Amino acid sequence: MTDSGRHVVVVGAGIGGLTAAVALHRKGWRVTVCERVLEPSVVGAGIVLAPNALRALDVIGFDAGRAAGRTVAAAMGVRRPDGSWLSRADTAEMAARYGRPPLAVHRQSLTAALAAALPAGTIRYGTAVTSVEQPDGNAARGGYGLPVVRTAEGAQLPADLVVAADGIHSPLRRRYFPHHPGLRYSGETAWRTVLPAAPDGARPVAEAVAAETWGRGERFGTVPLADGRVYVYATAVVPEGRRPADVRAELLRRFRTWHDPIPTLLERIDPATVLRHDLYDLAAPLPRHHLGRLVWIGDAAHAMTPNLGQGGCQAIEDAVVLAHLVDGPDVTTALAAYDAARGARTDALRVRARRAGRIAALTHPLAVAARDLAVRVTPARVARRALDDLFDGFTLPEPPAPARAPFAA
Repeated sequence: MTDSGRHVVVVGAGIGGLTAAVALHRKGWRVTVCERVLEPSVVGAGIVLAPNALRALDVIGFDAGRAAGRTVAAAMGVRRPDGSWLSRADTAEMAARYGRPPLAVHRQSLTAALAAALPAGTIRYGTAVTSVEQPDGNAARGGYGLPVVRTAEGAQLPADLVVAADGIHSPLRRRYFPHHPGLRYSGETAWRTVLPAAPDGARPVAEAVAAETWGRGERFGTVPLADGRVYVYATAVVPEGRRPADVRAELLRRFRTWHDPIPTLLERIDPATVLRHDLYDLAAPLPRHHLGRLVWIGDAAHAMTPNLGQGGCQAIEDAVVLAHLVDGPDVTTALAAYDAARGARTDALRVRARRAGRIAALTHPLAVAARDLAVRVTPARVARRALDDLFDGFTLPEPPAPARAPFAA
């Protein structure tokens, strides 16, 4: 790798932002990552990296398995609260079909591994970006001059490219798309945490399998991680903003009668480590994913509910495709190509995740019974085709042809 002399400022040190930083660094860009929090979080949840995300990481030479990853267990699927299976998938078959099985990792381990792949000093914690100015005109009016990033501390960072990876509540999205309707509440809230390995003499956490259990307006998921840890999550249909004071009591009330090992896992939850968030997605697609040399990726660009497990995976795809396309000298043409390459796929998945969430969150007993029956009798070939759209959908587009200079007489 050689230093091209070009400078990119990445706003946000989440999975998408750090993947973009690593990908662009390995393409020779000088990278600065601005992250508003003061230091990396030690609290977090898990993520399952699907085959499409793992192939994207392969493109930039990043080994996700080094982030304490673990192949998802041989059996995974959807269950009922009594423990019976509605559907099951064989990860060995998935590996044969898509080149590898899904990989479960702790988010903090993944972001730490991505950060370690960057030169020291690349990430500036405690640096909040307030605006991106482009000298040839305000970015909202399509200016294409070289951008200058301004921070809350008054710093000015000249750049050749700015990547907005500032998350689902993206301040840069709100600033430069002021008429966009913003986020839509899905009707569900979620709790997430990672449990440590069971202590000596206790029931092993490893008995948990990779599964999601569907009830009436409630779900509970388990994903074994490395070293005996397990990522657990739960969702429920509740009014927006509802905050029960006792997290463990709330989860026990909802799920303590569900199948093993859910009650055992709930007893081990440390309420201080539980992340609780209402679930949102974008109410409508963005008009475009870039303005001038400011480009949006991940949740900032196409926030989707977690029902397909593709939010982080699509952020990784975005980052790798972006770095691939801006490898040439014509950045503005490359960003238009990025918009064309990513817009349709990410918006289709946003809509599909929304629909999947509505089905999983059904509450009426007759509707739930019909849903469960439909899942149980769906032919395996139909389920495989649905996964094909997810896992085989990642491609690297052809780089755009360089823009021609105007003809001079």
